[in-house]
Amino acid sequence: MVAWLNAYDVQVRTYSVRPATAADLDQARSVMLDTVYRDFGTGYVPRWHADIVDPAGAYLAPARHTLLVAVDADGRVVGTGALDARGPQHPPNPRWLAERYPSGRTAQLRRVYVRPGHRRRGIARELVARLLEFAAADGGYRSVYLHTDPAVPGAEPFWRSFGAVVHDERRGAGDGQGIVHFELPLGRTA
Repeated sequence: MVAWLNAYDVQVRTYSVRPATAADLDQARSVMLDTVYRDFGTGYVPRWHADIVDPAGAYLAPARHTLLVAVDADGRVVGTGALDARGPQHPPNPRWLAERYPSGRTAQLRRVYVRPGHRRRGIARELVARLLEFAAADGGYRSVYLHTDPAVPGAEPFWRSFGAVVHDERRGAGDGQGIVHFELPLGRTA
């Protein structure tokens, strides 16, 4: 576990945001799976969601990766946020995007999810702030990247409040569908 992050265990109203432990993984996985089924409508897709099945291997074991959890006053995990050193892959993403955000030098934010009954309370914003601090403290990341589904209510404006769009797959698609790719400033905390 990263020692510097422990100093930033914070209270967001009645929530604690902290690095996940092995004891948190079942509840964290539940938050993630509920989100991909309910909010995204995709359900579990192995090529997209393998990290959800093995969050310990994806986020707890690698030194440059992390999984944060938001825990309510009753000790339940109600939110997650993860970071890893894998940039976007080509395919399915455009080659230029994969080249701009290479693995190893790119901190990719993933799985920033909050259960519906706990949204609009600053939890996701706090998770992202702590993930950005983690990326900056690592010293090896040169950029912070993420992608989001703009069809999820509130997702696009939330991410626009942190960073800039670098590629919008909706342009020219005709059906309004597509992923929006963002870059966030390295070191920005809120």
